[in-house]
This record gives sequence, C-alpha cells and structure tokens, in this order.
Amino acid sequence: MKTLKTQVAIIGAGPSGLLLGQLLDKQGISNIIVERVSGEYVLGRIRAGILEQGFADLVREAGVAERMDAEGEVHEGIEIAVNGNAVRIDLKELTGGDVVVCYGQVDITRDLMDARGAAQLVTYYESESVMLNNVKSDSPTVTFIQGGEQYELQCDYIAGCDGFHGVSRQTIPAELRTEHERVYPFGWLGLLSETPPVSEELIYSKTERGFALASMRSATRSRYYLQVPLSDKVEDWSDEAFWEELKKRLPAKNAENLATGPSIEKSIAPLRSFICEPMQYGNMFLVGDAAHIVPPTGAKGLNLAASDVATLYKIMTRVYKEGDKSCTDQYSEIALRRVWHGERFSWWMTNMMHKFGDMSSHDLEGETFQNFMKSEISYYLGSENGRRVIAEQYVGLPYEELAP
Repeated sequence: MKTLKTQVAIIGAGPSGLLLGQLLDKQGISNIIVERVSGEYVLGRIRAGILEQGFADLVREAGVAERMDAEGEVHEGIEIAVNGNAVRIDLKELTGGDVVVCYGQVDITRDLMDARGAAQLVTYYESESVMLNNVKSDSPTVTFIQGGEQYELQCDYIAGCDGFHGVSRQTIPAELRTEHERVYPFGWLGLLSETPPVSEELIYSKTERGFALASMRSATRSRYYLQVPLSDKVEDWSDEAFWEELKKRLPAKNAENLATGPSIEKSIAPLRSFICEPMQYGNMFLVGDAAHIVPPTGAKGLNLAASDVATLYKIMTRVYKEGDKSCTDQYSEIALRRVWHGERFSWWMTNMMHKFGDMSSHDLEGETFQNFMKSEISYYLGSENGRRVIAEQYVGLPYEELAP
C-alpha cells in the first residue's frame, strides 16, 4: 500500500472541489483531490452558467478569474415573461450594485483545472473503490485504488465534494442523517447550440403551454430549456420540434429574432429539491451536490456549492492560521442556513413559473394552487418591493461570517 499525507483530502474534482483546493493552496494549506472519473468526463458535464456576485468574487480571490472576467457576460438584469408580457428585473439597481456573471460551468472547471495543474497540486483521477475511514477521529484516511495499486491518504479533514451519488454522504450513518426531498412532476429539456442568444439577458417565460428559459453560454453559444413531461425522451424531440415549441413559449418580439441551428447537446433533466442534514460528520464536511440538489429555476445549484466552499475555506483558514479547531463545529449550521434560503427560492420560482396541470401540490387542488401562483407572480412582478425580493435572492444572499 502506498501512503500519502496531506492536511485536507478533497473527494471530487468538480468545480467545488477544485475551487476549494485552489483557495486552500493560496493559504498554504496542503490538499489532494481524489476523483472517481476522468478529467475529460468532468469537463463533459453540461451544467449551469450563472454565477452569483459572491461566487465570482470567490473565483477572483482564488486567483483564477482572468478568463471569466475577460469572456464572462455581466448581466445587470433578467426578464420574466407571463403569457408574452415581459417585466425586467433590474438586478443592479434593485440590489444596490450586485450583478451576475454568465460563464459556463465547463469553462470555470477548465480554468480551475488549468490553475491546479500550473500550481502542480496533486489530483488522482479515475480512482476506484474510494472509502472514507475514521472520519470521527483526528486521523481520518481516504483509501482508493489507482492504476491497480492500493493507496491510503492520511489527512486532518475531508471535504466531500463528490456529488449526490458519491461516497461522502453515505459515510454518515443513515440513522444520523435526515434527508428532505421533493420530486417535481416534470423535467427540463435542454438544448445547446452554436447560435447567438435571442436576448442579451436571460428570459424566464411562463405560458399556458409550459415554462421556457432562454439562456446563454457566450455571445455565440445559446442554451434553451423547455418544460416537458417526465415521460418524454430526448429522441421524441427533433431539433426542429424543439425550436418550433420554443418560439411558441417566448414573447413574440423574441420569437421573431430567434436564431436556430443544429444542437450540440440535448438532454432531459428531472427536477427535484433535496437536502441532507447535517452537512458534517466528525472531520468530514459535505459540499455542494453531496448535500443538496435544487431545481435549476433559481440558478442556485453551483452557487450554493460555492457558498459551502466559502464557509469551509474560512473554517480551514482559521484552523491552520489560528489553531482554532473548535470553529469546525460551525460548518453545518452556517452552510445549511444559506442552503435552505436557496432551496426555498428555487422551490418558489419553480412553483410560480411552471405549469402543474391538474396535479395537486402541497395538499392543494391543482386549480387552487395555480391561482395562488398567479397571484404570487402578479404581486412580485407588479411591485418594486416584490421585484427587489427576486433580485436580492437571484444575485445571491451575502456569505455568512464565522462566529468569533
């Protein structure tokens, strides 16, 4: 068995694990990443593209913002349309200056990978049989197989950044975990294309035909979504059928200007809300999708992972710079406070913007629930205070500081 040593073992080389590793290295805190898939596979995941103000600032603090600042599209607002009538949410004005940055998750992951490589930090890709051991002790270990050889990674702390299906959450005994979940009765059919975006800002569109989202990855690459039944399959939707349906769900002025083209990628994602409590067990901390999943309507998935990273980074910095190990007990409570805010906002946006049909929801009959949602959207879009509530949560709530 080959023995390795580090201060923080990071499980998972997605954006949250890579960002945490980069931030820790800036503070002189050693870390090794163990990832079960290849780097190419990680980069092949087509995911989110909207970064909250806090996430963008965290990337800058990590020293990996050069390409994001050069190529990312700063968005000062979004549009929310109901049956063709659009209202602009002026994020910058309503929040006193905060904005979001449109920069794809694939791009931020590649930037972080490149920075990690340039710093010669250690990452083990395609690791098999990863196990977390003795996580309640002061000497936890991570064991894994690499190239047919058994490894033992000795460390002080473990950051579980390995997603919903990873080993980290399962390390917490089932009787000590409380898991909350809501599955939505529809999915999102997403299409990526090499076409200019239909709008300079995102458009969230609620119609009698269902929800649609016009998003982007760059000035020449667009990402669009349609609400579809869970029974639909990607093969049911040709590119032509997708574009035709999207035009019917966008406001007329946008539909007329929609540039269409062949899809680069097309997929259907089911929507659900999920939270695991607590987010720490001994000296192991859950980060991002390992602890929580949100429906994408509120653009919170990647951003909640970033706020977890920010909290854990502050804790590890205090541990190693000030010798205060007791501050680790704050992680779950601080992280979960922001997670629940993000989950609630995503749940609310999802309920408000989608068509639920005749299905009941939250013990309410379908028609009653839909009328409540019509009232919600009418108030929040028609009131400056309502629009401010949307704006403040969309750009992201402030990161919470550690207690003294």
